[in-house]
Amino acid sequence: MKLSNSRPSRVDRNPFVHRLRLTMTETIKLGLMSVTVFPVRLLLVSFFMLLAWPFAFAASLGRSEFVIEPQSWWRRLTDLCLRVIMRAMWFCGGFHWIKVKGERAAPSEVPILTVAPHSSYFDAIPVTMTMCSIVTKLESRSIPVWGTLISYIRPVFVFRVDQDSRRKTVEEIKRRAQSGGEWPQIMIFPEGTCTNRSGVILYKAGAFIPGLPVQPVVLRYPNQLDTVTWTWQGPGALKILWLTLCQPHNPMEIEYLPVYTPSKEEKENPALFANNVRRLMAKALELPLTELSFDDREIILSKGPLCIQDYSGLLELNQLLCRLGLRAGTSGTVLDEQAHRARKLQGGRLTVEEFGQFLGLPVTETLAQVHSLFDQSGDGQIDVRHFVVALSTVHRPSESMETLRLAFRMYESEEEDGEVLEDDLAAVLEIMLGVKEAELSGLFLTLGRPDTGRITYDELVRYIEEYPNFIRDCLDYKDHPRKFCCVRRQHCNGHNHDKDD
Repeated sequence: MKLSNSRPSRVDRNPFVHRLRLTMTETIKLGLMSVTVFPVRLLLVSFFMLLAWPFAFAASLGRSEFVIEPQSWWRRLTDLCLRVIMRAMWFCGGFHWIKVKGERAAPSEVPILTVAPHSSYFDAIPVTMTMCSIVTKLESRSIPVWGTLISYIRPVFVFRVDQDSRRKTVEEIKRRAQSGGEWPQIMIFPEGTCTNRSGVILYKAGAFIPGLPVQPVVLRYPNQLDTVTWTWQGPGALKILWLTLCQPHNPMEIEYLPVYTPSKEEKENPALFANNVRRLMAKALELPLTELSFDDREIILSKGPLCIQDYSGLLELNQLLCRLGLRAGTSGTVLDEQAHRARKLQGGRLTVEEFGQFLGLPVTETLAQVHSLFDQSGDGQIDVRHFVVALSTVHRPSESMETLRLAFRMYESEEEDGEVLEDDLAAVLEIMLGVKEAELSGLFLTLGRPDTGRITYDELVRYIEEYPNFIRDCLDYKDHPRKFCCVRRQHCNGHNHDKDD
């Protein structure tokens, strides 16, 4: 797979991983706080959360989910009590002084607040301080105690089982945003997931589709020891709670930036609107822009016996697939059907027009870009089997053995004996691992089959089970990590693949 030389082959710092390293002094302090301060704080935090529940429950009784009713005096009093109780809860948790910069705009002026970076469940602090609505999954409503508090702020629920959930969520956001301030402001975290605050990842477009002014809000946790970050890899939720409650003080800053009014072009292009707001917020945070998204996390965090070694090429492909709408529409059934059709072609090479027909898509600039990624020989034709392997890897990066099984079905000999050639297997592994060159002579020598140059799926699986360090010991990819290459090296002659710095 060809990559532009301007794009780094690896991400400088994985935004979805948080590694917490404690010094000896910090470990001793943690031990002392665990037996003294922690139990008291945990008891007080639990008490205030339970105290808030009856207020939220009473205020939610008889309320419509679709119509906003006038705020009666007792509901306003309940709202004030809840704010005080929740602030007391955070205070007991060590968030003694929360620094607030700027001024929050009125709901009638700005219906949507965009908040970043999203890095912790402690990001709920500005939500409880403002009682803004949020976008959250429907399952959160059933969480004991906390679910009642969430329901009180009238969130936009996302029902992930529903295939039309994304469309319905966007429609509800638009409906509330266009109410002229009748509904509470919606506080949206456009990154869509938690990161380690090393950079600002790509924003989802939901908050920007209405085309109305938004107010960017940036969060900072200037603590010396980062105990609040909760990402896909790192300390779990309970450990984060324990570590944070054991800190003497947990500083936090909330800054309301000036209201951002979109231009005519931005109103017509939500992706442009989102990216411009992201740049503004990254500048305020003094953080770099990271061209990664929520959908990229599985690729970067891939697991399994054949986990991805250099994911830059697959990340580029993933972004193009998202533009084509193929990422969301891919399933195991779709992959099986494509693999079946690709096998019938027996390695036949497709032009960009034929590639479009294979996918049932019109030829566009994005489709041509995907096609060119697999055109290593530069003749305008590709082996579509390479694309199917890459698509399967992107769709299920941690299920490498399923992708390998799919590849064997496409590449097996005409006799359908389940065997594939060494060169074909090397091409498949180069795609799946993201490496330039895979040398498998050691594998075939170990199996005692250096002359046949063929192997079955079951033989390869048994070999991987017997040799867990298969990638490190038996795949000889030089100058690792390298630019991702999806075809054998004889097809790569004449192409320059720069080494990583």
